[in-house]
Amino acid sequence: MGKSPTCELLYDWGTTNCTVADLVDLLIRNQFLAPASLLLPEAVRMPQEVTLPLSSQETLPIHVKQLPVQEKEVASVMPVLAQSTEKQHSHSSSLSEENSSSHSGNTDFQNFLFHDLESITNNFDARPESAGGNKLGEGGFGIVFKGYINGKNVAVKKLIAMVDVSVQDLKQQFEQEINLMAKCQHENLVELLGFSSDGAQPCLVYEYMPNGSLLDRLACLDETPPIPWNMRCKIVQGTANGINFLHENNHIHRDIKSANILLTDTYVPKISDFGLARASVTFTQTIMTERIVGTAAYMAPEALRGEITPKSDIFSFGVVLLEIITGLPPVDENREPQLLLSIKDVIEDEEATIEDYVDKKMSDWDVPSIHKMYSIADRCLNDKKTRRPDIKMVQQQLQEIKT
Repeated sequence: MGKSPTCELLYDWGTTNCTVADLVDLLIRNQFLAPASLLLPEAVRMPQEVTLPLSSQETLPIHVKQLPVQEKEVASVMPVLAQSTEKQHSHSSSLSEENSSSHSGNTDFQNFLFHDLESITNNFDARPESAGGNKLGEGGFGIVFKGYINGKNVAVKKLIAMVDVSVQDLKQQFEQEINLMAKCQHENLVELLGFSSDGAQPCLVYEYMPNGSLLDRLACLDETPPIPWNMRCKIVQGTANGINFLHENNHIHRDIKSANILLTDTYVPKISDFGLARASVTFTQTIMTERIVGTAAYMAPEALRGEITPKSDIFSFGVVLLEIITGLPPVDENREPQLLLSIKDVIEDEEATIEDYVDKKMSDWDVPSIHKMYSIADRCLNDKKTRRPDIKMVQQQLQEIKT
């Protein structure tokens, strides 16, 4: 039975893990101007004004759609990024540092010199670590390198304008991450040690996470051993604690995924990549944005419409729970279904059970705990955001899993 042209179009885009800009291009080519304008208004010249209903019953043209008043009132606390003019000798074991004026309470970030960060990363050696280089990974906003500062390993993220990322986006990501990390410290959030703003590209310096990302460890990349079920349960419990801390402090991460869950040497999970996070004065209210960001395979339906809500983090975490159970990546073009979250439909249609999808690399799992975690994931992945649990409920239910 054939799919509609619209379904085919969205399926082709969504299963290739493309960007929203790619989807907009596809919509414009097929003359779907209204949805393209909804996603990225600046990319579309509409023949007439398209209007969206606002909560106040007013109607504004989409190209002048404004954020709620509460969002405008969120004050910018961008730190003063001091520019260093002194010429100092760099050493990998003892770097030149300046105290930044960026702080929250007793938190101070170190202001590193760019040429020192070049030195400790072997001039930002882009070869992977396994090939003798310093590259740990990369994302939409830059590349992460391993370095060595004052007797310990660190991760240096050099922000670079990648595909579909403007210089302004880069600056906003840099500011956003420093702002949030100045206010939010938690055992399940990665620690920001400092930054550099005096070079060609801004850099952020984090604590080094020896076991890399949850995505890579579930895939047993570099022949690492499979994560036992008991440890997987602890990882998602810790991740839920981190999300809860963010939500309690009125922050929405907007890009929860296994690649952004990093693991210490003892597999303690720490959420990373806060450049897309948003703060809301009235946290329960939905914020509208004209810039759609995130990773397609994890995005809730409302996130694709430009809504910013804590329940979108819950949806994304539901996909992570499926990854924990199955050991499968969120999208795979050579798999059926290609999107991991689609196994929920297969199970609902009674074409398979969750046991059929359990990661065969695990040997210590049991049926009751698998069913319990899948039940939590199923509720997190409800298309209707109002029917998803909040993070406190998810925390409580994950703690009840006995392994």
